[in-house]
Amino acid sequence: MPTSPSPSTARSRRARRSRRAVTALASSALLATTLTLPATASDTLPWTGESAKGANQPYQHGYSTADLLRWTPDSDLFGDLLRARVPLQERVEPIAATQQNPGLDPSTQLLNLAGDYGNAFFESYQSNNEFSAHVFEFWQYTDYYASWHGTPTAGIPEEWYDPAKDWREKWFEFGMLNLPNPAYTNAAHKNGALSIGTIFFSPNDRGHQSYDELLVKDAEGRFPVADKLVELAGYYGFDGYFINQESAISAARITDYKRFIQQLRDGGLYVQWYDSIHNTSGRISYQNAFTPVNSPWVRDAEIGDVADSIFLNYWWNRPRLTSSKAHAESLGLDPHEAVFAGVEAGMYQFDQPYDLDDNLDAEGRPMNSIATLGADFVHADMPDKENDATQWRAFDRSRQWWTGSSTGRPGGTTSPRWDGISTYVAERSVIDGTTFATTFNTGHGLEYREAGQVASEAEWSNINVQDVPVTWQWDVRTDGTPLDVDYDYGPRYTKADRFSYQQVGAYEGGSSLVVAGTVDADSTVRLFRTDLDVTSRSELAVTYNKPSADDDTELAAVVTLTDAPTTEIELPLTDSGRRTDGWTTSTLDLADLAGKKIATISLKVAAGSAPVEDYQVNLGALRLTDGTTPAPARPTGFTLDAALIDTDEAIVSWDLAPYDQVTEYAVYADGTYLGGTYDETLYLKKLDDDKGTLELYAIGPDGQRSAPATIDYDLTTAPRDLTATSRADGTVEVTWTEVPAKGPARVSLTSEYSEEAIERRTVIGRGQQDRAVFRALPVDGGHFRATVQVGKGTPVSVRSEFVDTVVPPYPADLATVSADGRSLAIEAPDGVPDWYKLYVEEDGVAKAFATTYSYGSTPYVVRGRTTAAALADVRLTSATSEVTITIEDYAGNRATTTIRPAGATARDVTVEPGSGARDGG
Repeated sequence: MPTSPSPSTARSRRARRSRRAVTALASSALLATTLTLPATASDTLPWTGESAKGANQPYQHGYSTADLLRWTPDSDLFGDLLRARVPLQERVEPIAATQQNPGLDPSTQLLNLAGDYGNAFFESYQSNNEFSAHVFEFWQYTDYYASWHGTPTAGIPEEWYDPAKDWREKWFEFGMLNLPNPAYTNAAHKNGALSIGTIFFSPNDRGHQSYDELLVKDAEGRFPVADKLVELAGYYGFDGYFINQESAISAARITDYKRFIQQLRDGGLYVQWYDSIHNTSGRISYQNAFTPVNSPWVRDAEIGDVADSIFLNYWWNRPRLTSSKAHAESLGLDPHEAVFAGVEAGMYQFDQPYDLDDNLDAEGRPMNSIATLGADFVHADMPDKENDATQWRAFDRSRQWWTGSSTGRPGGTTSPRWDGISTYVAERSVIDGTTFATTFNTGHGLEYREAGQVASEAEWSNINVQDVPVTWQWDVRTDGTPLDVDYDYGPRYTKADRFSYQQVGAYEGGSSLVVAGTVDADSTVRLFRTDLDVTSRSELAVTYNKPSADDDTELAAVVTLTDAPTTEIELPLTDSGRRTDGWTTSTLDLADLAGKKIATISLKVAAGSAPVEDYQVNLGALRLTDGTTPAPARPTGFTLDAALIDTDEAIVSWDLAPYDQVTEYAVYADGTYLGGTYDETLYLKKLDDDKGTLELYAIGPDGQRSAPATIDYDLTTAPRDLTATSRADGTVEVTWTEVPAKGPARVSLTSEYSEEAIERRTVIGRGQQDRAVFRALPVDGGHFRATVQVGKGTPVSVRSEFVDTVVPPYPADLATVSADGRSLAIEAPDGVPDWYKLYVEEDGVAKAFATTYSYGSTPYVVRGRTTAAALADVRLTSATSEVTITIEDYAGNRATTTIRPAGATARDVTVEPGSGARDGG
């Protein structure tokens, strides 16, 4: 997307800042954030130490078009461990009186195009043992979350990425398609937001990959790539695609591209198009408004509706946005559905040169919806962002971006050029039905607690288990001194200097909600927008901890009803002025409200006879029960799929129950929390003890827990030093150290892609080293798992790869010599999944090829880095010279194809056996 503004004629109530030069690809940073934090731009680096990626930790990869055409549900490594399973939840109907700004039009939408956890290139995984990963928590203002995180295509050796090198020194291919992180998809769906993947083409970022590859048709006139995109989204559980087409397209292909998008939508997907392509010429043409030049990408007069919406480029002003609304309406489109005014968040941050007030009509209502790029800058561009002790700054920056104030209320750090998303977008909610539960868990922590007791001392991040966020950060209503509100992450958390509360941590999960300060008047902290049905058996349980001294204040839950949303109903908590000395739960009978619907839930701190300083109460849980919903049944099918003994990792699975019965599964080992998700499988990064019991709990919508399913395991008698070695002769030797367990060893090889059994053996131990040999196995790569079970002991596993000793030769028909014999055009050998380099030689002399980012030339073609133009025109010095192309794969295997023998035009193919050694890269 373009990253430098054109001149704007817009007039604004705000002073514009001077423009600064920025680096387009390095996610540039600005010095002038109003939190006085000089932001520094850099790639997100891999975690190190204990937080480094586990040896077998599942992570995502990108996709080229060729990858998509080969894709099946069984073809992705880790594919079964990276699926989003939470169904999209419906949002409740808006009620203006409950909004923080009742005058906001709730139909104004937001698309948030941003990084997810901010993972490094080979680390897009669902969770990790690291608190300081950025975990997004402003879903109430987000309608579409489009992940922008760039991932390499499958098979690239991870060691080729050197984070210490310049950003242009990534000599490998990035996919034109990046999927949303599945944990983020689950969190988005839990909050009623759609999760969107990203398709990106530009002349300088994806090497030879081209939009043309999307538009190839089959015999029936359909686009096979579109079918694959629909299938892929269905399997991984996300909702559509943001298409960032930033390379010009042929005018002759415009209609095909539109029909391609229509096929995606016919498959049930949401599509947003970027304002970049002229509708008739196909050239790059940023309109910065919704005009007849770009509107046919949304609604075409001849072929009908195309994309659902468009992301307008950033160089808009009030007249352009006014005309955008008018043009949408002239086409019969709702501008809040179809037109999104783009905001370059990552570049300009809190010092925006364009004013969203210019999107307001005469009555102060947004004329079009809003789309932002790079709002994750609040963490990604923050100095010392990997330091647990600085995370409070990221939280403040997030609040400033989303609410306009670092504290979430007047008196916090603000910006003269940024009012916050909540100024323009009304808050949303999915909380409905007859039950509701929250433990104020933000999705990461410095420890994990159950009922106030530490269930794991390890820090963690896992947005899968994030509760629906508090609707307002923060809405404190009082005639006196406003109370402070914060998330309390416990004694190890470094809080902002403005806070003085005692850090008690979570009741359940990683955090609780703390309300603290001086009580000199009644204060109401609004918490959740809801649409909850009350029955004659409904109860609201409030779990709280009041560590401050006894006083005569009083806590009350406060609800409003949908038929009277401004009338507050107070439900006092008995003896709530007393110090609790730990967590306590007060249960409130709601029978008097039976038949009504709760519109909001708040907490009131009623002042006593005299002001109270240093007041504090922590909210640990709220649970609305209906008295009829049973606890979930004990999970079935609980299995230890793989105990990766030499790295202390494990994979477990179970039978998945419907989401209306179970909203989360939690896994423990002898009471120590290991992780959670709503899925049927879970990767465990650290299984510390060699012997114990794994426990699996199902958690229902109202917070009730099932009885645990259990697995007893004992690795003390299991094989150790387990290895699986693949050799060039097609044998795989599995070896292990003899163990005390008695009985034969059952050894199996299983595909890591489909869980298909490859082969099994039963062997009898023969001394200190036991082994099993498997023959006639693949020698062209691929991952497998070797599992050994001795007697009736616990099976243990190791992951490995088949040796790769072969590469098919470069197909001669992909090279075309010009009629005069003086130039050569070559196509990428996309039929070879693991090709890496092409060496093109004329009479033994290597040809040079230009690389992306204008980073010079290389004496070979590099997949993903050589420009398409360099492939299209390779100049030859002679019309009769010998021309050869040698292909090299990721394993270093080579094969040579003679395109033109010396003195002739006939083609001959010779294959040179590969050595198996890598060529550096």
